[in-house]
Amino acid sequence: SVSFLSDDTEDATVNKIALWLCTFTLSVAVCAVLLLPMSILSNEVLLTFPQSYYMQWLNGSLIRGLWNLVFLFSNLSLVFLMPFAYFFTESEGFAGSKKGVMARVYEAVVLLLLLALLVLGIVWVASALLHDNMARKSLYDLWEYYLPYLYSGISLFGVLLLLLCTPFGLSRMFSVTGSLLVKPRLLEDVEDTLSCTTFEEDSLSRKLNCKWVTALAPTGRFLMIHLRVTEEARTKASPWQRNLGYPLAMLMLLALTVMCVLMVCFNVLELLLDETAMPRGMEDPHLGMASFSMFGSLGAAVQVVLIFYLMVSSVVGFYSSPLFTTLLPRAQDTNLTQIIANCVSLLILSSALPVFSRTLGITRFDLLGDFGRYNWLGNFYIVFMYNMLFAGLTSASLIKTVTWAVQRELIRAFG
Repeated sequence: SVSFLSDDTEDATVNKIALWLCTFTLSVAVCAVLLLPMSILSNEVLLTFPQSYYMQWLNGSLIRGLWNLVFLFSNLSLVFLMPFAYFFTESEGFAGSKKGVMARVYEAVVLLLLLALLVLGIVWVASALLHDNMARKSLYDLWEYYLPYLYSGISLFGVLLLLLCTPFGLSRMFSVTGSLLVKPRLLEDVEDTLSCTTFEEDSLSRKLNCKWVTALAPTGRFLMIHLRVTEEARTKASPWQRNLGYPLAMLMLLALTVMCVLMVCFNVLELLLDETAMPRGMEDPHLGMASFSMFGSLGAAVQVVLIFYLMVSSVVGFYSSPLFTTLLPRAQDTNLTQIIANCVSLLILSSALPVFSRTLGITRFDLLGDFGRYNWLGNFYIVFMYNMLFAGLTSASLIKTVTWAVQRELIRAFG
């Protein structure tokens, strides 16, 4: 019993440390999401209060330092902390060694070093094949060349993942939002609908009492409860909620999605006519000099809203994708390995968000620090095709979603 007690205490300590690392990684992901919006808003604040004494602390060096810190901690989390957390939870200590937390730490560190050597070798080979001058760099240039090169590849993967998930998520936002609101029903009397539901509930109750449908009892009870709860929610909802809440929410989502598509189309035209539209890095953001939107503070506020909207849509699309539905966290039913996988996925998506937003032309705020050093950002064909694919996929998903939704409502109302 003492052995079991010590094992439980050891596992609890390991899980606690792994959860701390996951919490830190999620904090870095949140900071990566806030990087671009906070930079845009800081510039507008300095434009609005140029001589304010209380705003002197808000300057370009502070914003640039925040970008560099987020880049540093993103590298640290993706390359070291999350792999260590996974190896730490799966380790049991080397054979013949004394059991305990430190034995599991030694095994996790050794596995992490082996993984780091493997990844470093792959990056060195890839850099040698693609860039001859980088092949001549020594191991002393690990931090200056190889780690940014590795993170550039991870960021490219994140941007491609956003390209696939965001259009799908933009279309899924309509159904997800609709499931949270009371839907209006055309040409419908709520009292009649509630009466019909009562009859359906009575019919299901009679069927559940029959012996030959005993196997269907749980499903029938669930359906009965669902019908009752849905119709009671519709009855309790005020006429404003029932008739205006859902249409206004749908119109807002439609407006934000259409605005994203129009801004991307405008960015495509700018890419063809003006080479300064290409995403690039900058050393000094020169905050407080000019607005990054042609519409001033209002345009900057719209940019911030669109950036958050794209991030939420990408997360919805990611977890709605058939490839990643198994990662969806469930209350009281998510193991530690799934938590680590979720943290890694969210960090990849969030750290690619600034590059994603600037590449699509959602904002004109250029990338700071090492975020602007990605090699593929200077390739016109990659950036142009990326914008075209996003506009095409989003437009197709939007047309399909809106068309099917309208057809469904009309058929149900008049059929």
